[in-house]
Amino acid sequence: MKPSIYFLSSNDSLRSQIAVGYAKKYLKDWDIKSGGVRSDAVEPLAIEVMAEDGIDISQQKSTKFTNDSLQGSDIVITLCGEARDKLAIPQDIRWLHWPFIDPDLVAGSKEEKLATYREVRDSIKQNIQKFATQK
Repeated sequence: MKPSIYFLSSNDSLRSQIAVGYAKKYLKDWDIKSGGVRSDAVEPLAIEVMAEDGIDISQQKSTKFTNDSLQGSDIVITLCGEARDKLAIPQDIRWLHWPFIDPDLVAGSKEEKLATYREVRDSIKQNIQKFATQK
């Protein structure tokens, strides 16, 4: 049975979706899922910046997670404070917290927003690559 990893964020619309995209590339032997305190459509700018790096997340779907959803998972990674604070992570699950800003909340032009999306994308990628070598 594959180990499972869950990426959790506020809306499961960009940070966790980016994480799933990279996890599918670098953690091929894992069952990979994401969820949010709420669910929303995957952000078009997240799809765009991931495509720039050769990863298609356009078919991924957002899911709302509950505390019960986490049962049976091996590792939970929260990607923002809201997910960390609102979900009760069972004590028998390995939990990591990788806090990233929400690039969708950054004001500015499309190019300014894209720059922030790219920074978050690159940081998530680095964390997953590091995790893949250390697991």
